Formats: sequence, structure tokens, C-alpha cells
Amino acid sequence: MTLYRAALDEIASVCDALNDTQVEMACDRIARAGHIMAYGCGREALQLRGFVMRLHHLGLSVSMQGDMAAPPLGPGDLFLASAGPGDLSTATALMQVARDAGAGVLLLTAEPDASPCRLADDLLVIPAQTMARDRGTATSTLPMGSLYEGAMFVLFEAMILRLRDRLSISPEMMRSRHTNME
Repeated sequence: MTLYRAALDEIASVCDALNDTQVEMACDRIARAGHIMAYGCGREALQLRGFVMRLHHLGLSVSMQGDMAAPPLGPGDLFLASAGPGDLSTATALMQVARDAGAGVLLLTAEPDASPCRLADDLLVIPAQTMARDRGTATSTLPMGSLYEGAMFVLFEAMILRLRDRLSISPEMMRSRHTNME
């Protein structure tokens, strides 16, 4: 088996283990939100940036936390955070700020028992190895949190397809929102 196939098989196993009820709930929360602001650390943030771009292509009001043009959150909005390894102090602090502002909080994590989960209105568990469990009994071919991050990409693309259908957005409408400044 090649390393490519091993990595793809691991990502497929994680996606097969996703809770479809949680995925549908996350799509529902996103579809109903006034504005969606996403946050993640490191490579999780990179995956979220790609997801935010596709949500924009669907015509949703969306931003990344920390971007200069990110608006304030309030009631009816959604803070979408990823804390794969569980306890990440910045993610936890921002979740509290979002809650205090009246926004809903959707947390993606591989550690559903971690303390930040108590701040989330909803959880989407991605059952993959992260840096929280990459030592000793690590089982992934991929290093550190790469399995979680790779599963995020596949999950997000599937969620975009579900949201596209739910919102009755055509591929042509999505393409019309893609930048022409390339």
C-alpha cells in the first residue's frame, strides 16, 4: 500500500465515522445564521478559510475572526470554531466572547469531553487523531493533527454540497461569486 492510499484510507475511515445527525445540525445552523464567523488555530484555520470561501460562494455572510473586515457578532449570528485537540485557550476565550454577544457557537473537535465543549451550543465531532493524541499510542500514518485536518477538508466539501442543495444554489450561481481578481 502506498503512503497516498494509506492517508486516503485513514481520512475515509474518519469520514465514515462522522455522526450524520451532527453534520445535518451544523448545516442547519450555518444555513440559518445571520453572519458566520470562523476561527481555528494553525492548519485548522487553513481548512476553515477554504470552507469560508465556499460559504461565500453560496452567498452567505461569512468572515474569519481576525480579518480586518470581520463584523461584530450578535444574536442570530454563528461563531464556528475548531479546536481539534480540545483545550485551546484562544478558541475557548473567543467562544465566550461570542456567547456574551448573543451569537450561537458551533464547535468542531476530536475531543468531545474537553472543557471548551461546555461553551458550545452544538458540537460536530471529527473522530480523528490530533496533536492531543499523536504520541505513544498514535495510530495515524499522518503526522500530528493532519488526519483531523484532512478529514475537515472532505467534511467541508460535503457540507457545501448539502448546503448548496438546501439553499437551492446552482453551480453557476456559486461560480458567479468567485473572484475575478486572479
